[in-house]
Amino acid sequence: MLSNLVLGPQGSTPAQDTGARVYWDRTVPGKGFGWIVPLSQRGSCEDVGDTVTSYRTTALLGSPAVPPRGGDVPSPSLKDGFLPDGTLWYLNMGNLLKVLTCTDLEQGPNFFLDFENAQPTESEKEIYNQVNVVLKDAEGILEDLQSYRGAGHEIREAIQHPNDEKLQEKAWGAVVPLVGKLKKFYEFSQRLEAGLRGLLGALTSTPYSPTQHLEREQALAKQFAEILHFTLRFDELKMTNPAIQNDFSYYRRTLSRMRINNVPAEGENEVNNELANRMSLFYAEATPMLKTLSDATTKFVSENKNLPIENTTDCLSTMASVCRVMLETPEYRSRFTNEETVSFCLRVMVGVIILYDHVHPVGAFAKTSKIDMKGCIKVLKDQPPNSVEGLLNALRYTTKHLNDETTSKQIKSMLQ
Repeated sequence: MLSNLVLGPQGSTPAQDTGARVYWDRTVPGKGFGWIVPLSQRGSCEDVGDTVTSYRTTALLGSPAVPPRGGDVPSPSLKDGFLPDGTLWYLNMGNLLKVLTCTDLEQGPNFFLDFENAQPTESEKEIYNQVNVVLKDAEGILEDLQSYRGAGHEIREAIQHPNDEKLQEKAWGAVVPLVGKLKKFYEFSQRLEAGLRGLLGALTSTPYSPTQHLEREQALAKQFAEILHFTLRFDELKMTNPAIQNDFSYYRRTLSRMRINNVPAEGENEVNNELANRMSLFYAEATPMLKTLSDATTKFVSENKNLPIENTTDCLSTMASVCRVMLETPEYRSRFTNEETVSFCLRVMVGVIILYDHVHPVGAFAKTSKIDMKGCIKVLKDQPPNSVEGLLNALRYTTKHLNDETTSKQIKSMLQ
């Protein structure tokens, strides 16, 4: 995490510290400093030489350790959080505002993650660019799915008049291009899976903890959130469109009949039998994209046996905390410049909970879960009902452990 330290007079108020200069800047690996004061204030500044202009809540760095020298700015000795001349150090973590209190340390870290403006650092760019190639097509996929109307009328006419060749040809002609779209959706799910695995590799690798990764690599965290956001939107649209499975079932039945009768089928080149089988399994799922991500995450964990499963599940639980805190804290929520960011955070929070519930051995609802499920459900229920019913239903019907005996009655009652 990039840490900027701000000088201010000992015992001063934020107003008195306005105008102080950022004195020292370096990359901190996350260890070696203690926290002697749970909450203080710090200036909104980024780099050495910047001037403090405003304040937000954060923690005061108070370790007897002496910070190494950084850049061209000398680093005076630090004793118990204060400099020899009676000034003190403040810690600025760039775009990521971290709030540490005694309660937070027990419940897990809380962050403000800049979903709107995070940009990749040099070390993130390779993975970021690979995933960005996939994500740039996501909106077009959703638009195509939203406009998918199906060939229900043509199929019904063909079934009701099995001896009318013109109606059979008309139905087949209507279905083939639609199956081409379904193929494109399915192939995109495979690309999305590859992107997710790349992000998981970057966000869970040693020696950094998942929390440190989210602090250091906000652009990748943002992409991870965008994948979850897309996934829930895709599955919401798919669940409300029965034409998808009807069209594909008709396509497979007709293709089988054509093969038996040795009739050439133009659509067979588009989707061969092996691909049709895989697509059939994909669309048979109520939430196919979520199932794809869940399977990909589980596979990632099983293939990386040298990596503790906690590295992956902690990444997910931390992301859930990020979203919950940003949504329930007016100070953080007011920093959103786009009103769509609220719905983005809600959808990401739900998506990461479901993913955690599928990947973690005991799930998201157990008492030992690192996700504050009561807090997350409360955040959802505090929103306008029409805007979150689909997300509440996703928790009710697409999670794995909600109905386990280990789930508290209170949580079950909150989701009834």
